[in-house]
Amino acid sequence: MRQWGFVYLADGCDPARDVSRVDSGECLTVLIGVGRVDQVVAAARRLVGEGAQLIELCGAFGPVWTARVIEAVGSEVPVGSVMYGAEATEQLHDLFG
Repeated sequence: MRQWGFVYLADGCDPARDVSRVDSGECLTVLIGVGRVDQVVAAARRLVGEGAQLIELCGAFGPVWTARVIEAVGSEVPVGSVMYGAEATEQLHDLFG
């Protein structure tokens, strides 16, 4: 793999501004922060357009938005998401409301 991307959700993030790149010389990792869940599809399309071979999503997007990203990028690249076990439910609600 030469390039992959991760999209995360955090208050105040702007996907036009909040982009980090980590280049190991052999693999480029591109991280995009979005402030609203409805920005994840455009961020994923951007990653694919810039050459990402794989996309991972923050667990905060949940199964609905993960499915929307999968639908949007089709079979172009694999899409996965971080998942949390049931034991983390209360802590996640405390963090994200």
